[in-house]
Amino acid sequence: MSLYSIISVFAAFVWNGQPILFSIPAIDLPFSISWLALLGGFFGAQWLHSRWQKKGVSPIPFGFWGIFVALFVGIQLLDLIIQGPGFSTIGPIEPRWYGLMFALAFISGYLLASRELTWIGLSPQELDRLLMVVLISTVVGARLGHVIFYDLDYYLANPELIPQIWRGGLASHGAAIAIPLAVWFYARSLKKITFLQLADRIVIGVSIAGMFIRTGNFFNSEILGQPTDLPWAIVFAQRDLLPRHPTMLYEALWCLVVLAVLLFLLHRYAKKPPKGLLLGTFLSVMFSGRFMLEFTKMRQAAFATDWPLSMGQLLSIPAVLIGLWLIVRALKSKSST
Repeated sequence: MSLYSIISVFAAFVWNGQPILFSIPAIDLPFSISWLALLGGFFGAQWLHSRWQKKGVSPIPFGFWGIFVALFVGIQLLDLIIQGPGFSTIGPIEPRWYGLMFALAFISGYLLASRELTWIGLSPQELDRLLMVVLISTVVGARLGHVIFYDLDYYLANPELIPQIWRGGLASHGAAIAIPLAVWFYARSLKKITFLQLADRIVIGVSIAGMFIRTGNFFNSEILGQPTDLPWAIVFAQRDLLPRHPTMLYEALWCLVVLAVLLFLLHRYAKKPPKGLLLGTFLSVMFSGRFMLEFTKMRQAAFATDWPLSMGQLLSIPAVLIGLWLIVRALKSKSST
């Protein structure tokens, strides 16, 4: 949990955007960050190596030296993360609301999903590895989804911008593809727990994470809704002065509805739902709601402005169909046992 939480909280400092949560002025150090990285890497590696040795597992290969190199490079990157102008200056430190919401998304998802994953027999070491797989696949998949589905020509012309995730540009459909694939590969290393058992529990954490991420989109004035005169319309002054649907808040609330449905099913089947039922329910309910809410949203893909359906709706249809198939399959297997 500690390494996972540290990486998650770092997201609060990495992602660019507005508004700023708080600001700490730049601090001039009497030494280079390289010396801090050298000392911090050495002593930090000793502590982590001895701790992980006692547990009999290390998430970083090559033992002490692997941990040392990882810490040395990580501390060097501190200059990038907190935007210091030089290698002897830290700051200014300006975490954004979006970054905070992203960190809360991963931590809350971890806490909710880990309880259920432990209940089905996943060890603490297996749990840490699995949730690191989920974190990485979420970010990478969401980024590639945005690049491929929404602005491929732009990123082909500017490929150096693809890894710059802190500038924004993540697509939930990309994460919806990457997470199951990554979990499926990981499940092959387990002997007693299947892919569907893992996925059924992970989607519980994904639901609460989605709520926080969409709230972050609200703070960042992203995913704008259509103009409306409804009494709850919001003016996103960073973009324009038109009252608009707060579509990102609609989606955040829908994530909570999906979470409630999943928890109800988990309770209904006494924590032993038919394999694939929760995953299927998540896909069908989440993306059917996403399909409907797209009607209140401005088109995100410039090349699809004249299409009868948005890119988000087209990508939601196969997710809903796969979800319905999983539900039918799960209920049939339950009735035959």
